[in-house]
Amino acid sequence: MPSVSFATFLIICPTSFFLGILFSLFPYDYPLLWSSLPTAASHFDAIETHLKLLHNAPNLIVRILHIMLGMGLLGLIIKLYKPSESNMLFDGGSLVLYMVAVIVYIANIVKGLRIVSEGSYGLGSEQLTQDQLDDVNARGYDPNAGDSVLGREDNLKVLAASNTILALVLVGVLVLQVGQWYADRTDENALKAFQEKEKAEQEKKELEGSSPLVKRSSSGKEGKKTK
Repeated sequence: MPSVSFATFLIICPTSFFLGILFSLFPYDYPLLWSSLPTAASHFDAIETHLKLLHNAPNLIVRILHIMLGMGLLGLIIKLYKPSESNMLFDGGSLVLYMVAVIVYIANIVKGLRIVSEGSYGLGSEQLTQDQLDDVNARGYDPNAGDSVLGREDNLKVLAASNTILALVLVGVLVLQVGQWYADRTDENALKAFQEKEKAEQEKKELEGSSPLVKRSSSGKEGKKTK
């Protein structure tokens, strides 16, 4: 059985940690994305309160989060330091997915939490003139300025969708790591079976090679006795 390396431990633990955080947010995200029923205004208030609490968390909690993020990246770099064919396939794919998660976190989650905490939905749409507001189309996009003027509900839905993307990407990292362990175990078992087969064939050849000598020596002794 292949042993799980310390670098793999550095990858799996932070990934599972982040999946636990995302799972705790799922009750807030489910009504926004997956429920066919209209979302109550009180639910938006609950989401905002929770997200503001997360954004204004003590620095220690933020540092722990970033340390865990760095641990996963460190584990992937360690495993890819002297890559084998297995490392390039599984760990390379894991690194790509992990970096996608980091980009989504920086581009969507951090920015979204800041907007929710400040309550500045629509990127300053309150300060727009009437002519500028007329340029904003029905989807909340200003074709002249190139800025999104999403409202409260749409911003919270973007955060919920980003959480879903993060969950899928991190599950992919775990699947690749488990797949690598299974592939290594299969290769090790196949190599062990091949070595045992080779050893058995070698012993069989040695036994067949020594059997004529035994017959000759026994026939020589019988000939001496007859004389």
